[in-house]
Amino acid sequence: MQFLRLGLEERVADATTVWLFREQLQQQGLVEELFEQFEGYLQQAGYQAKDVQILDATLVPVPKQRNRKEENQQIKDAQVPEDWLQQPHKRAQKDIDARWTKKNSVSHFGYKDPISIDGRFGFIRRSAVTNAAVHDSQVLGELLDIDNPDGRIWADSAYGSDARLAVLEWMGFEPLFNERAYRNAPLSDEQQAANRERSQTRAKVEHVFGSWVTAGGGKLLRTISIDRAKTNLGLQNLVYNLKRLVFLETRVMSAEVVG
Repeated sequence: MQFLRLGLEERVADATTVWLFREQLQQQGLVEELFEQFEGYLQQAGYQAKDVQILDATLVPVPKQRNRKEENQQIKDAQVPEDWLQQPHKRAQKDIDARWTKKNSVSHFGYKDPISIDGRFGFIRRSAVTNAAVHDSQVLGELLDIDNPDGRIWADSAYGSDARLAVLEWMGFEPLFNERAYRNAPLSDEQQAANRERSQTRAKVEHVFGSWVTAGGGKLLRTISIDRAKTNLGLQNLVYNLKRLVFLETRVMSAEVVG
């Protein structure tokens, strides 16, 4: 109501109307188009990405599935359990796209939203939704913003490998990834200091995920399927950029008033 400036006496769309509208966006594949359209508006408004690219991913949980061991194995093998096919209502409640993963010895079930932001304005420039089991490095190519003239890329150690670093340098990028310690090969004091310095820049991307929790209703998704996850997270990324633009424009206006 605040966003659309609706009064208490005016009609407000109910949850079903919003859900159907979101379903149409998904079925027609319009979310990415909307995101790119708004990116074009940012370019025209002077918010071109001209600073470092910062990459990171966040886990997006969905309600846990109570499946039998053999059912989970069939899902991993890209099969749908036969009794689910005979029970359409049960099948409709089963998410066969989400996956389990472990982070810091804690199990998580759901999806990931890897994103790339620009270091100057903090807008999300690229994203690539995957299930939670996909390693962050697998979507590195999708996150690279080739329109950004600044070739420096900041990311944690999950994105780095000797082969990837070599390819990025060959492409003209400057990968500034955190270094990883290995068994019997701990990081030196200099490497740890470099990681801490890089993490100060990388922390900017955490503001995006923090905003989801503090102002976006959290990260839990209650939809089923990766297609709906892409729609919801795509819209969430777009809303973040809208709010970020309002923040930056308001700050400019406040500075002009003070000046």
